[in-house]
Amino acid sequence: MIGQWVGARRRRTKRALKAARMLDEVVDTQLPLLASFDEDRRRRSADYLAELVKLAQDYRYFAHGWIDAKELDRRGHRAVATLGKLRADPTARLITD
Repeated sequence: MIGQWVGARRRRTKRALKAARMLDEVVDTQLPLLASFDEDRRRRSADYLAELVKLAQDYRYFAHGWIDAKELDRRGHRAVATLGKLRADPTARLITD
C-alpha cells in the first residue's frame, strides 16, 4: 500500500517537472522574438511569457510538495484565464507575421 502511494507520488512529481520543463522550453524559444517587436507588442508578449514562467514555477512547487493538487489546479485555471485575456489581443501574438 505505501509502495503504491510512493510510486504514484513519484509519477506525479515526474509529470509535474516535465510540464515545467516544457513551459520553460516554450518561453526560451519565444523570448528571442521579442526583440523584433515594437514596444507595446513586446510588453504584452512579455506578460504572456511571464504567465507561463509563473505556471512552470507552480508545477515545480507541486513537484516539491509545497502546494497540493487542488492549489495547482486553482493556479492553473487562473493562468489559463489570464492567458486567454492576453491572447484576445492580436498584437500580443508570440509568432512573427
